[in-house]
Amino acid sequence: MQTAFFDLQVNGYAAVDFNGDELTAQSLHAACQRMRGDGVEQFLATIITDDLETMERRLRRLAACRAADPLATSMIAGIHVEGPFISAEAGYVGAHPPAAACPASRDAAARLLDAGDGLVRLLTLAPERDADAAVTRFLVDRGVCVSAGHANPSGDELLRSIDAGLSMFTHLGNGCPLLLHRHDNIIQRVLSLADRLWICFIADGVHVPFTALQNYLQIVGSQRAIVVSDAVAAAGMGPGLYKLAGQQVVVDERLATWAADRSHLVGSACTMRQMAENLRRRLGMSPEEVERLTSTNPRAALAGDR
Repeated sequence: MQTAFFDLQVNGYAAVDFNGDELTAQSLHAACQRMRGDGVEQFLATIITDDLETMERRLRRLAACRAADPLATSMIAGIHVEGPFISAEAGYVGAHPPAAACPASRDAAARLLDAGDGLVRLLTLAPERDADAAVTRFLVDRGVCVSAGHANPSGDELLRSIDAGLSMFTHLGNGCPLLLHRHDNIIQRVLSLADRLWICFIADGVHVPFTALQNYLQIVGSQRAIVVSDAVAAAGMGPGLYKLAGQQVVVDERLATWAADRSHLVGSACTMRQMAENLRRRLGMSPEEVERLTSTNPRAALAGDR
């Protein structure tokens, strides 16, 4: 059985950075062509945190490049906006620029939706930065799937956002500090609510070791788990130097994608086909389970299934 992958988080591919100011319809086509060859049927192109004007410019460029190319139009099912309403705290902010992380506001959210020309399907935010979950409600009312991520909400804050319509958690086990309280931490809080959330994981063995990933998946179950690539321009390329939104990404022999100072990971260089193979070979999943995590569940999550 050949799975037609649906990837909810792609920052770039095959040396093309979707957040780069040099993105063209031609380079977007080339990236889509490589992704199609790697088994991806559709995906969400991801724009990461920056100052609002820069994010708007990148959203407009991405939407225009997609519209100019038939292959990109067919493959890009929408846009995932990751930020800017995320935690600015070290560790939780991850590879996003801390100075650009900000509290959620309806005006800023509306500007991002407008710049995306109706293509924004998913937005990642920190529930603790969304006062009274007002922006979550605003987005859900407009058909946008809202995911928590790069966040450290209390249990009450997370529940409040879920009640307001938040339905997903972005790449659990990442977007948080290396050292956490052994019991009261964001991973445990999210796992305790696995029956109410779609929970995403990066299955490259680098972002989450396979032993931990297996434990997480046993709790979440194949009915609620989603695998994303979080691919950057290095995906499908191999070791070397790449870019994400102007920052340098160093890819080593293990395909780990490091910031220039090696302090944290910056996206992934692994393809969805490689991740599906990891699920089969390293975790012993059946072809049906792999298809659920890499195709069926992401589609259902975007369709609003709870």
